[in-house]
Amino acid sequence: MPAGRIAVLIGPRGKTKARIERETKTKIEIDSRSGEISVDGKDGEKQHVAENIVKAIGRGFAPQKAMQLLHEDTTMSVIKLRDLLGKSEKAIKQKKARIIGSGGQVRNRIEKDTNCSVSIFGNTVAVIGRFDEIENAEYVINSILEGANISTAFEMLKEKKMEEKKFEL
Repeated sequence: MPAGRIAVLIGPRGKTKARIERETKTKIEIDSRSGEISVDGKDGEKQHVAENIVKAIGRGFAPQKAMQLLHEDTTMSVIKLRDLLGKSEKAIKQKKARIIGSGGQVRNRIEKDTNCSVSIFGNTVAVIGRFDEIENAEYVINSILEGANISTAFEMLKEKKMEEKKFEL
């Protein structure tokens, strides 16, 4: 867990940590010096959910957005920019800027068009949503990362959604 995110995980007067523990019936231990977090619980599925909420907060999501992971049909995907772009900090910074857009416009549109929450933090892009929604968000994000024009990436997403609707009929 990045050091700057530990306070967010704990929350004001410990409320965020306490809510995660209560909702998932787990116990969260935090070593604030090392950033090590351990999550223990008797129910493996609920423990996994708590671990994902902690991970989401660590990836830059606000606690209320990370709590979406409490819903059974909601998951998180993390795109590691170094895996796609290599070690060039300049390339990573440029691609992150494209995904965010001026004043956050591109990220906001990705969220609106895919019904997902998106966080660009460190060298990752994380997405929270339902499986099919995440697939659409990753599609547009990867198109942008591969160099597609922003408007083209959204047009391709629109076409992809229309194609999927044809299969539903």
